[in-house]
Amino acid sequence: MTVVSRPPLTSDERTQLTGWLDLQRSFVRMKCEGLTEADAHRSVLSTSPLMTMAGLVAHLRWNEYSWFQLSLVGVPDTGQTPWTKDGHPDAEMFVDDVPLAQLLDEYDEECARSNATIADLSLDALEQGTGDDDPASLRYILCHMIEETARHVGHLDIIRELIDGATRYDWRTPA
Repeated sequence: MTVVSRPPLTSDERTQLTGWLDLQRSFVRMKCEGLTEADAHRSVLSTSPLMTMAGLVAHLRWNEYSWFQLSLVGVPDTGQTPWTKDGHPDAEMFVDDVPLAQLLDEYDEECARSNATIADLSLDALEQGTGDDDPASLRYILCHMIEETARHVGHLDIIRELIDGATRYDWRTPA
């Protein structure tokens, strides 16, 4: 995924929401450019050892899947997710043996799947897979995913700076 531009200032709500989410998603790959495998998997925070560049990419991928596939459209989990009933709550971040390039490709594929899933849904469409009496709308999910992705892009930025001093934020690069 290449870095995309901000959505047009006067675009409709759907274009704004999906545009801001796509912009934040594009920063994930950008923050990881040029990392070695060792650096991608290096823990720089002693109190949060799973918070690595690779771990965050995996976390974001599985959040996409969880919100858009499992919760929104109700795709049943057939064991493909990293979570188990009594497993570690951050199991998706145990990726020491997975190459960063693979994690980034899986993230991009999941983002594309998410976009395809929501393409024909109303922003008022409600979650089908939660069994909850108070399901979230697609509008809520998009706002949440903008927040979730942007927060973790900030983490990626800080971790990258701690690893090698690299900083970059370029939202004006054309797609």
